[in-house]
Amino acid sequence: MKILLLNGSPKRDKSDVMHLTRAFLEGMNEAAPLEVETVHVIDKHIEYCTGCFACMHNGGECVFDDDMRGILESILACDILLLSFPLYSYGMPAPLKALFDRVLPLSSMAMTKVGDRYAHVGQADYSHISYMMICGCGFPNSKHNFEPAVEQFKLMFPANRTYITVPESPMFSAPEAASVTAPRLGLVKEAGRQYALTGEIDEALLKEICSPMILEDVYANIVNGGV
Repeated sequence: MKILLLNGSPKRDKSDVMHLTRAFLEGMNEAAPLEVETVHVIDKHIEYCTGCFACMHNGGECVFDDDMRGILESILACDILLLSFPLYSYGMPAPLKALFDRVLPLSSMAMTKVGDRYAHVGQADYSHISYMMICGCGFPNSKHNFEPAVEQFKLMFPANRTYITVPESPMFSAPEAASVTAPRLGLVKEAGRQYALTGEIDEALLKEICSPMILEDVYANIVNGGV
């Protein structure tokens, strides 16, 4: 099973969210051998899309010769596209957003109606790909935080997609919080195992993973320096 992991955090492996992602992949690997390609997006040369649409007219050739060529090849070769990122302004960090602005070469200008919305007709076959998003934020709960990122993820990938959103994620990088973060990472590992076996995560398990690890006011007080 080939997984392309796009790490959108500028902190690379030190990202709070990568603790969750590593646990998820460990669980997957217990169920099925994995071949994981990790891309730290911050390290890649990705020009901003200029909206010239040349790629959508000429069979997918972008006017920019940068790292996106290889990334697009990796996307088409993977079985699972895994997005891992912290919430920035209720969405993706800028480098990851710039990457997804540049996936236009996979589509043509032609469009078709899908349900009650329209979508571009693909220039490549990516029907075999499943999509996974793991996102964390520094607030005490998920209320009115993750909705924009989740909605964008759903619109970009209308089928074969699953997502995990976790509040209080900075705790995963705090060794003193291990008594509460270790059990949560164990749940994420189990979610990875389930996903590898069935392509789904049990709803009750997912709800527990996405819930606060400690009381919201206690967490907020810690973040605020105990004042």
